[in-house]
Amino acid sequence: MKERVCESILARGLGSSVLLFFLLLLMVPVITAAQKKPAVSKPRANQPKPVDELAKLREEFIKATNDYKGNLEKLLAIHEKNVRRAEDRVTQSRELFRQGLISKNQFEASERAVAEAKDKVTEVNQRIAGADTQIADTLLEAEAETRLAKSKPVPKGGLVKTASYIRYNGSAFWALSDAWKVQRFFLDAFKKPLPIAVFGQGAIHDRWRLDHHNAMDVSLHPDGPEGQALMTFLHNNGIPFLAFREAIPGTATGPHIHIGRPSHRY
Repeated sequence: MKERVCESILARGLGSSVLLFFLLLLMVPVITAAQKKPAVSKPRANQPKPVDELAKLREEFIKATNDYKGNLEKLLAIHEKNVRRAEDRVTQSRELFRQGLISKNQFEASERAVAEAKDKVTEVNQRIAGADTQIADTLLEAEAETRLAKSKPVPKGGLVKTASYIRYNGSAFWALSDAWKVQRFFLDAFKKPLPIAVFGQGAIHDRWRLDHHNAMDVSLHPDGPEGQALMTFLHNNGIPFLAFREAIPGTATGPHIHIGRPSHRY
């Protein structure tokens, strides 16, 4: 009896060992594959840098505007041809009216057709000029951004003056919650409210993708007496500002004083 039990135990142990052996054989390829690490591709040294998103959008806009302008020029050729035809009809109608073969109303209708055809030519020419203006403004914006990007950084407390703008990099902390100090100065000095054009982020800044949340624009020319007084106050109190003497496409809509740090593009 004891011998049978021992044989049974041995048989079970042998079966388990055989099963374990076959399982190990099956796992060998998996383990081997896992041990082989995939080769990591090294980045190429001369990979092209990603194109700036804003520059790409600008190029796409210029291309779309040029395509639009091309279609307008084709339409213009059609309208100019219609003007010549309408003028020929007026010449014929004038002769027929002189001979009494058509009524005055018919003759006047042919004259109105010429006027309408010319109006369409004028309209298309205006739209072409508008497309040219959009392209020119976009190129000026790119040029202004390049000029500002190449300008040297202004140190703390530094003052830079150019023909287009004045920049003071004040060392004092600035937040829109301190705007009351500037408003009180201007009210005491000139007995009228500070002419704030935009307080914080405005629609034009959203359009130009400028972060203007911690700045305000004041509608004063920097070369005027009020603008000069305001800039002196800001400078004496270490408050940073940018004063624009003229419009800069994509940066300034016209002469004004920007109080706060420069608005970074996002």
